[in-house]
Amino acid sequence: MDSPEDTSTPLDRFVQAAGFNPRDWTAHLNAHGHSGFIGMRYHGHGTDWIELAFDWREELVGDPETGVLASGPIISLLDNATSMSVWTRMGRFCPQVTLDLRIDYTRAAAPRKPIIARAECYQVRRSMAFVRGIAHDGDITDPVAHAAGIFMLVDGQEWVK
Repeated sequence: MDSPEDTSTPLDRFVQAAGFNPRDWTAHLNAHGHSGFIGMRYHGHGTDWIELAFDWREELVGDPETGVLASGPIISLLDNATSMSVWTRMGRFCPQVTLDLRIDYTRAAAPRKPIIARAECYQVRRSMAFVRGIAHDGDITDPVAHAAGIFMLVDGQEWVK
């Protein structure tokens, strides 16, 4: 009897692999799209947190006179980090929908410094994950922005259709 042909894509196999490795996942996702353009990279992780970062680049500047970064790359960094903190805590990829992501800027990022986002998933319920995070430019006690959010966890494998 012939076995059915495997029609899964490399991404399908990556998503379905046992466990969740933040370093590998980041390398895969950040090679493409806006994350790739921004230059996001893995910086570190623990059981319920992850750090992502990107380097200051001229293309990401919002104010050419001062060299201050645009807000978009920082928002994207925090969005990715908070999402990935859920998967890090759960130990697996789980499709999710952003219900709420609030980002409060506390100051402009220092020109020519890398930005690091540290995000933590501090609680997972049946269908919700609660996250918080900060972005800083070298001093974690002097953040550029704070984030707080809620993700709805989507159950089932039909999420790709």
